[in-house]
Amino acid sequence: MLTRVDPGPAVVVCNSCRHSRDAQVDAGGVRGGARLVAALRDAKAAEPRYAQIAVQEMACLFACQEFCTVHLRAPDKIGYVLGRFGGDADTARAILDYAVHYAASNDGRVAYALWPEGVKGHFITRIPPPGWIVE
Repeated sequence: MLTRVDPGPAVVVCNSCRHSRDAQVDAGGVRGGARLVAALRDAKAAEPRYAQIAVQEMACLFACQEFCTVHLRAPDKIGYVLGRFGGDADTARAILDYAVHYAASNDGRVAYALWPEGVKGHFITRIPPPGWIVE
């Protein structure tokens, strides 16, 4: 079933993601994806510059081997799937910092010099927007 959401810039979080490659839940019995959703929402609430970025969640992005995955998307922009994250505040801020640059970009490409350290090495795939391919 599909649920309509605001089509603006968003971080879509897999709320059912594993905590790590080896563990489904953390020491508190919480899945990594649920922990990451909470951290992203807390970071967004604490920082006004994240206001334009929606934090949306859904069960399973089908990137299970990568655990704690997110899909960064916006209309007419390249989308990205990132993974292998923790569910902590530093990770949430890094994802949202990148999302701010992403939202401000023309086509979804962000200069590497602007990438927060917390997202480097976490990119899994990029997805062209409908009707486009990436040159």
